[in-house]
Amino acid sequence: MSNKLKLGIPKGSLQDATIALFERAGWRIYASGRSYFPTIDDPEISCMLVRAQEMARYVEHGALDAGLTGNDWVLENNSDVERVTSLTYSKASRTRVKWVLAVPEDSHFQKKIPVKVEFSWGATEVKPPMLADAIVEVTETGSSLRANRLRIIETLMESETQLIANKLAWADPWKRHKIETLSLMLNGAMDAEAQVGLMLNARKSDLDKVLGVLPALNSPTISHLQDPDWVALNTILENHLVRDVIPKLKAAGGTGIVEYPLSKVVL
Repeated sequence: MSNKLKLGIPKGSLQDATIALFERAGWRIYASGRSYFPTIDDPEISCMLVRAQEMARYVEHGALDAGLTGNDWVLENNSDVERVTSLTYSKASRTRVKWVLAVPEDSHFQKKIPVKVEFSWGATEVKPPMLADAIVEVTETGSSLRANRLRIIETLMESETQLIANKLAWADPWKRHKIETLSLMLNGAMDAEAQVGLMLNARKSDLDKVLGVLPALNSPTISHLQDPDWVALNTILENHLVRDVIPKLKAAGGTGIVEYPLSKVVL
């Protein structure tokens, strides 16, 4: 096999979020105009824009070596592909999307309802109650369903974006290494987005108190300073913890506290 990886980028709702994720991971993808073949600043990769609904079929049949698509579309197409990694991102959030059964707010239906299933074209959420008693729809936040006065009575499945690979490409050592590199860096970029780094100084006499309030992925790095009574600490923590941790660090004796963004976190 040639040393060129054919990579499918999902066209449509996932396109911008995917290109942004690749940029954080270190690859710049340029999609312009009506071209279905965006450029990428890696001579070992060629990209093609493909609808997420069709991605798994093209990867399975070898037209693409790898691609990104929702787990729901892999199942829908019953595709025999290698599932390399899950990447929890979507159009509007960093959460899984849900396929849900929804009915009008005033519907008497609760669960386990008898149904006649018809495929829906277009905006499904506007069809109840005139054109349908219930709908199955994919949602990220549920806001569109609520805006149309619908309530969810069952979550049928959850789905997230996956990096998938063709089985023959996965068996090729060069292509597998390239795909695994993509997986590593994409996951690193996603993990970094939810975390920050913290640097601070503390007296050795306060070190136990500081460590007692400092969560970390691993043990924090502790370095000696020129003043033998002081140490420097460097660690990583989740974004949502910062507002609580920094005041506690200050109260425990920490000083010179600096928060900084991360580009990638690879464990």
